[in-house]
Amino acid sequence: MAKGTIVGLCISETMFVSMAEVDSVMALEGKGLEGDRYSRAEGRFNRDRAGHRQVTLMNARFFEDTAFTFSDSRRNVFVEGVELMWLIGREFQIGDATFEGVSYCDPCNLPSKRAGTEDSFMKTFEDCGGLIARIVHGGLLTVGDAVIPPPKGY
Repeated sequence: MAKGTIVGLCISETMFVSMAEVDSVMALEGKGLEGDRYSRAEGRFNRDRAGHRQVTLMNARFFEDTAFTFSDSRRNVFVEGVELMWLIGREFQIGDATFEGVSYCDPCNLPSKRAGTEDSFMKTFEDCGGLIARIVHGGLLTVGDAVIPPPKGY
């Protein structure tokens, strides 16, 4: 499997605040991304369940020719060059951190509401919602870092 690359990173302090694009962020083992609501169990899908739904990844190519930006999506890590669905149930490396793919991330329409667009995020990204992952070993993530999947046959 080919290596991929991080092309965007986003975090949000609270679930009601717009996502901020950042150049780098610390992945906190068993928690989420430093400064992001999910690392404190304050996200929409992990409220009061620390460690649940730590990080979301999405393939950047799905944004081409859409009305949505990375920050509109409410996802955290945007990649190119790697098939995210192949990472479900597998450990992989991004920057200095190790992740495990947990499950597919269904798209919803909350991003449409937050972006103030009439376009449906759910329809636009049907079957392209991304990946939910957990952080096995923490470390620094930086835009441009390699996404290294396990070798085939893993």
